[in-house]
Amino acid sequence: MSTTADPLAALGSLPGVADSVDSVRKAVDRVYGHRVMRRRSNEITSEAALRGARGSAALSGADWALEEVRRRSDFGGEGEPRTVGAALRLTAEAGQLLSVWRQSPLRVLARLHLVAAGGGRSDDVVGRPRLAGEAVDEPLIQLPLPDAEEMSGRLEGLADLLIAGSEAPALVTAAVVHGELLALRPFGSCNGLVARAAERIVLVGSGLDPKSICPAEVGHAELGREAYAAALDGYVSGTAEGMAAWIAHCGRAVELGVRESTAVCEALQRGAA
Repeated sequence: MSTTADPLAALGSLPGVADSVDSVRKAVDRVYGHRVMRRRSNEITSEAALRGARGSAALSGADWALEEVRRRSDFGGEGEPRTVGAALRLTAEAGQLLSVWRQSPLRVLARLHLVAAGGGRSDDVVGRPRLAGEAVDEPLIQLPLPDAEEMSGRLEGLADLLIAGSEAPALVTAAVVHGELLALRPFGSCNGLVARAAERIVLVGSGLDPKSICPAEVGHAELGREAYAAALDGYVSGTAEGMAAWIAHCGRAVELGVRESTAVCEALQRGAA
């Protein structure tokens, strides 16, 4: 990452990133301009939250049909039900944490982990970054795991950047937050779910998607785990090409989320949903 005063903004000048930012902005503007949004935006927001949670759970190994997620009410079991329940809780919680995020991203991340993992792990490891020697249960992310000291330093550095503010486009900031949390895996579990919830918070809090109707999680799931992992490898490489590819991947995910919500708008307009 650049050593300039605003390293997040510097990423916006990487080859192809400006095109991704522009494409996302135009896509978001189109769905916000849909006529259904003027009178039924709350319904679109609720549906986007459900679909986003389903997509995030799928990337964490619980790939359930949307109607199954919609129908179920018991998510207390182990395995996939717990993963889906965690994704649903995170999506609901994320919108309540926007003001805190601007002041203390680390507090928000701890809260997100508490919401996701609460009840699934012993209390002394829930809601705090891992310590030296503590294991991480994140089998679907096959990356070298930074030790606790490196993780802590990088996590604090990320928080400092976010608190200081940046001229970077929302897409760039959201992609870096998402990628860094996946690379660091600061918690003992649920890091993927937390990373995607944090991406949502950035996209909403930045003003790019203030009504939270553009679920990037839908797009990440649609692009598939293999593409997700390959793009993440690019981020972790730290090269300009790899970073730009990860940001572009996140941009495509947002655009696919926009497409999903546009389809919901069209269905509501036809009276079919």
